[in-house]
Amino acid sequence: MQTRKLYYEDSHLSAFSARVWTCTSTEKGYEVTLDATAFYPEGGGQAADTGILGGVRVLDTRERGETVVHLCEKPLQPGQTVEGRIDWARRFDRMQQHSGEHIVSGIIHRRFGYHNTGFHMGADVTTIDFDGVIPEEALAEIEAEANGAVWENLPLRVWYPSEEELPKVHYRTKKQLPWPVRIVEVPGYDCCACCGTHVSATGEIGLIKLFSAVNFRGGTRMEMACGGRAMRILNGTYAQNKLVSQAFSAKIFETGAAAQRMNDQLANLKFQLTGVQRKLFAQTAAGYQSAGNVLHFEDNLDGTGLRELADAIAAVCGGWAAVFSGSGEEGFGFCLAAKEGDLRPMCKAMTAALHGRGGGKPAFQQGRVLAKKEEIEAFFASVR
Repeated sequence: MQTRKLYYEDSHLSAFSARVWTCTSTEKGYEVTLDATAFYPEGGGQAADTGILGGVRVLDTRERGETVVHLCEKPLQPGQTVEGRIDWARRFDRMQQHSGEHIVSGIIHRRFGYHNTGFHMGADVTTIDFDGVIPEEALAEIEAEANGAVWENLPLRVWYPSEEELPKVHYRTKKQLPWPVRIVEVPGYDCCACCGTHVSATGEIGLIKLFSAVNFRGGTRMEMACGGRAMRILNGTYAQNKLVSQAFSAKIFETGAAAQRMNDQLANLKFQLTGVQRKLFAQTAAGYQSAGNVLHFEDNLDGTGLRELADAIAAVCGGWAAVFSGSGEEGFGFCLAAKEGDLRPMCKAMTAALHGRGGGKPAFQQGRVLAKKEEIEAFFASVR
């Protein structure tokens, strides 16, 4: 059975009537076929339409041969005529993304000769893979040209060339396709074989925004968004940047420089604090001069601080140094250090007894335990 594909006849058709051919129960729902449908099935990088059919929710749409299959929540009676309505906001969003992608891919193919080798519409951005490296500095020029195409409001041409006409059509493709081939053309920007749904004119795309282009498998992976989706991302970004500008007391377009100044100030402050901390570690270590084996607790140390304090104590105590920092609720980070010897057996026994894990070199062991201070003290009282 061949379903009449109304989405190809009019991509803006959101409501229609059709007769139910079949309804089959499956584990995921009910597979319903119709004599005609405006529900687009997943394909060509474009997600399937969802919506309502005969008062029943359509969860997914797939193509099986020449038949379009609708996965419905409830059964529909074969032979009855039903009203269908697609989720238009979802469809139009994908039409904007898909049509915008054609313009960008066409520009890149003309400028660099690269082919589109992958296309995926994600929840936030659309990713496109190309088989060549696109310089990051070229993004602004590509984006400006793509938006120029949008603002020209060019009518898209979608058609099936005849078998005799097809060889004369110069369309973008990685390999020769057998007739029949559906061609989508954005005049002056792209001509490509495509099975997706598109806007009627480029002005409906509204906006094309390119976010990134990174090296990927010898080529380039690009992230972009079009239309309402691009507006939502840019509005969200602007709102966040406004908060940053207020926090830094900087103008909205000068937050980058303000953030860099803050990073420089923090780096300088961190350098100063590191010097102070090392002096404090030296003072703490001096209190353990020739003390033998040492168990020490210190507040608010990160991994680097634990290591430096343990090394400072081990250098003067004449035994091993076990330094812990943390709390009974979240456990303790630890560092075991000695000038010589093998601390691995003690670390293994300790982590087994105190529900932790750690490792390192023979005279240096670092990790974390999930135990209370009293439990740690009791363990080391047994091994001194």
